[in-house]
Amino acid sequence: MTLLSFVTKQTQLQEKFVKNTIDLLNEDCTIPFISRYRKERTGNLDEVQIADIVKFKEQFEALEKRKESILKALKEQEVLTPELEQKIKEAEELTTLEDLYLPYKKSRKTKAEKARQQGLEPLAKIIMSQNAKDLEPIAFNYAKGDVGSTEEALEGARHIIAEWINERTDFRNQIRSQLERFATISTKVVKTKENDDDAQKFRDYFDWNESLSRIPSHRLLAILRAETEGFIKTKIEIDDERTLDKMESRLLRSNNDCAKQIQLALKDAYKRLLLPSLSNEALQNAKAKADDAAISVFAKNLKQLLLGSPLGEKQVLAIDPGFRTGCKVVCLDEQGNLKHNETIYPHPPQNDSSGAIKKISSLSEAYKIEAIAIGNGTASRETESLIKRIRFKNDIQVFVVSEAGASIYSASKIARDEFPNYDVTVRGAVSIGRRLQDPLAELVKIEPKSIGVGQYQHDVDQTKLKNELDRVVESCVNTVGVNLNTASKSLLSYVSGIGGKLAENI
Repeated sequence: MTLLSFVTKQTQLQEKFVKNTIDLLNEDCTIPFISRYRKERTGNLDEVQIADIVKFKEQFEALEKRKESILKALKEQEVLTPELEQKIKEAEELTTLEDLYLPYKKSRKTKAEKARQQGLEPLAKIIMSQNAKDLEPIAFNYAKGDVGSTEEALEGARHIIAEWINERTDFRNQIRSQLERFATISTKVVKTKENDDDAQKFRDYFDWNESLSRIPSHRLLAILRAETEGFIKTKIEIDDERTLDKMESRLLRSNNDCAKQIQLALKDAYKRLLLPSLSNEALQNAKAKADDAAISVFAKNLKQLLLGSPLGEKQVLAIDPGFRTGCKVVCLDEQGNLKHNETIYPHPPQNDSSGAIKKISSLSEAYKIEAIAIGNGTASRETESLIKRIRFKNDIQVFVVSEAGASIYSASKIARDEFPNYDVTVRGAVSIGRRLQDPLAELVKIEPKSIGVGQYQHDVDQTKLKNELDRVVESCVNTVGVNLNTASKSLLSYVSGIGGKLAENI
């Protein structure tokens, strides 16, 4: 299996266009650049299709890296056979690869390993042969040294058999299939936390049961957050009896003492080894799908926010509202340059609304203000009501603007570099005003996940989230384009072919 064949199979795109796209990616071309300026080489693939190629390319490379690591470990243990090597090289999924490696994994001392050291592996092989009709005298011969009795000998042999069962790929895949199709996730409240105030937002999940394959992503993420915070316990369940019956039918060939020992070993392997491991794997797979669904929503919301209609080059008065600490007011010119700042106190406890109205009116005249931007945080409604009471001489539009991420920006290095002589409150108000003038140009300065465009953003895979949101920002910037004379370093750095260093020089 090659990179090209793997990506082509996963994407169902034409091989020659996949190859050309991979070549361009290896030349460090970005997705927006490839989709816009290399259409003749990619067969007009769009950004989504190219992003899929990137995803499966990275998936293949991670798989190959793991294969190399496993092959190296097996060679060092001197257990690598040509047949095993071939199976490892042909593996197309990480789970298949890990199943092949499982019998050779160096792990902490297990019950089976202890039994081997006690010399009980030959007894386990006799049991698995299912030929001995009377095991008692055979097991008695192994009751020596650390093994105190016939029952201890049989128990040790069962631990070895349980490990063999756990390592069987066919059994692991059978249970995976059952989990994928029939698993349910159930939850129970932790009794000592039932009356905690913080637990009440998760009350719906104090006693819950639902199909794992059909649970909505937001609900699964909520359940996992509740478990992480210690309010509930979760459990993944399938029909154990049905699953064990299927496994028994493939294991047992007789109805003697050996079969009884194998049945006991099978139940032990299932409950102690197979089910905990594979149910956790199933939950992680469900979590990964929930992450992807949530991240997709984040990405759509972010794109909508970034591509919001800009007000354009107009002089703006921006207000970061507040009660006790007052409302920070800034005046910006058409390019978003800071011309003036001060603080007004129209709300409790000062209640100087008349002074605030006079100040806003005079600033609007002095700086020829054409629009007012009000942050949507604390005291936003009260501030909007105040502004609407003012009779301006000119027609001034009033907008309520999202503050999400403004506090993050105001304390960032980018903000400090832009406004070294102003405090965070001034920087935050400037950001609110600039978001009205040009949302894209201002929001690119903030780490995408800090803009607050979705639920459970701290619960999903952070690397996946960052990569997808960065891709959205890059796509939006390259879709809209930039004004080279006014664009910030942050905005320029997202343009295909420029990068951080060149953006700084420009």
